[in-house]
Amino acid sequence: MFSGAFTAIVTPFKNGQVDEKGLKNLIRFGMDGGVSGFIPCGTTGESPTLSHDEHNRVVELTVKEVAGQVKVIAGTGSNSTDEAISLTKHAKKFGADAALLVSPYYNKPTQEGLYKHFAAVAEAVDIPLVLYNIQGRTGVNIENSTVQRLSRIPNIVGVKEASGSILQMSEVIRLCSPEFDVLSGDDQMTFPLMALGGKGVISVVTNIIPDKMSALVKHMLAGQIDKARTIHFEIFELCQTMFVETNPIPIKVALGLMGKIEPEFRLPLCAPSAANLEKIRTALAKLNLI
Repeated sequence: MFSGAFTAIVTPFKNGQVDEKGLKNLIRFGMDGGVSGFIPCGTTGESPTLSHDEHNRVVELTVKEVAGQVKVIAGTGSNSTDEAISLTKHAKKFGADAALLVSPYYNKPTQEGLYKHFAAVAEAVDIPLVLYNIQGRTGVNIENSTVQRLSRIPNIVGVKEASGSILQMSEVIRLCSPEFDVLSGDDQMTFPLMALGGKGVISVVTNIIPDKMSALVKHMLAGQIDKARTIHFEIFELCQTMFVETNPIPIKVALGLMGKIEPEFRLPLCAPSAANLEKIRTALAKLNLI
């Protein structure tokens, strides 16, 4: 159902408010670069610091701006099942193609609790759902056996895999049906994951190089391994640099250096150190992005 390069889009701010014009410009930039869709209100979109009204507005604006030309997979996850259901219902109401559900963070549910959480959202809202496994930010790994169980629920159609383990990614592809979409949650893992049968990436770096990552994924889907490998190594350093500090700090700084948005954050996120700012600047300059 979902294959390609999808942008986990930042939420630009200006003077403390959501910069709607800036968001629209970023969406257009990504579409011109060939991305397959957008994920508004994910981790990269600073969803933990958005009010519910802001969250819903960003989803609505994204759906309206893409106008059906590419997919919108709205970030609707929460560590409260009721809240996740509410956000997912809103996403469906305003025309999102699917919802991305991060595993509940901080309260550290058991595997059975994870299963019941995702199953409850799937039962409550008839919309395609993509699981999001990122233990480094949630404290809990969605084990492959749990993903396999969840993949049997008709409207749970895929997983964004950001475990960082190629072994885990390989196993989840082996366990689930070919129709279940496994997408990379780490830009630098896109090439190896797709070599195993992954369908693409939910990407941070496509905020700044939508054309290159989109081309890498398209080459992999077409079996053009050598062309994809060339792009993989061309952008590898940049992908790593976008995580020298907590995401989305580096990608917002990069967008600011490129003149795309104001590099504004909401606390507790803040500007990077001087040393990391220079690393970001250097990585962009190497690819002639600034």
